[in-house]
Amino acid sequence: MGSLAAILCLILIHSTPSFCSIESRTAYEVLEDYDFPIGLLPKGVTGYDLNITTGKFSVYLDHTCSFSIESSYHLKYKPTIKGYLSNGKLYGLEGIYARLFLVWKEIVEIVRSGDELVFSVGVLSSVSPIHHFDESPQCGCGFNCRMAIDM
Repeated sequence: MGSLAAILCLILIHSTPSFCSIESRTAYEVLEDYDFPIGLLPKGVTGYDLNITTGKFSVYLDHTCSFSIESSYHLKYKPTIKGYLSNGKLYGLEGIYARLFLVWKEIVEIVRSGDELVFSVGVLSSVSPIHHFDESPQCGCGFNCRMAIDM
């Protein structure tokens, strides 16, 4: 009976978004598995750690990455981004900042709500359509790199 309980525990652990070969999946693929678009992370992720039991994660970039979105949102990613991941929710975030007026504020939570993403910086929040994040932004020029090259 004890071995049956062990087998059931293994089945339950692997029935949540987790993978036998998680090392072979990219951070972008893991985001999609948890119902997020890949564009929440900039291009150039060098690696990540994920505890599939607790949802605690770390994502690594070579350097700080900054860019603008729609000329009104300015984002900055530190070389290490940390937090917790569950289906449709990133929380306890550290290392992602948005410039509000002239002050950088840390984004502490991102929640998927239907076809929108809700970004929270403490008591303030902003909503964006999820399709704005279908592609990963590039450090320096965001989603408008073609326009930056043409100028």
